[in-house]
Amino acid sequence: MTLTVLKFSSKDCGACHRMAHYDAKVATELGAELITVMLQDTDTYRRYRKVLLARYPNKEGMGWPTYLVVSDPEGAFTIHGDMKGGMPKGEFRRKLAALLPQEDA
Repeated sequence: MTLTVLKFSSKDCGACHRMAHYDAKVATELGAELITVMLQDTDTYRRYRKVLLARYPNKEGMGWPTYLVVSDPEGAFTIHGDMKGGMPKGEFRRKLAALLPQEDA
């Protein structure tokens, strides 16, 4: 099962911008797809808003950026975990790897 990482961010967010240099590459290396959902992109935001509100109904407790690890984000989605806030690449990789199922080699 391929999981999707939804990144909720904003054009005004410095940490979001810094992490954009490596988050998609790390997600791909770990076997997931990353979709960036900019709050300013109303079409994309509207498509994934239900997933965000399932975890953060009032948007309280969100960080910038907020990453949700999800299966079937376009349909009857399941949220497998989340991460929030800016972090260095190594920490991002470690935390994301912990949320993704490990395949036996």
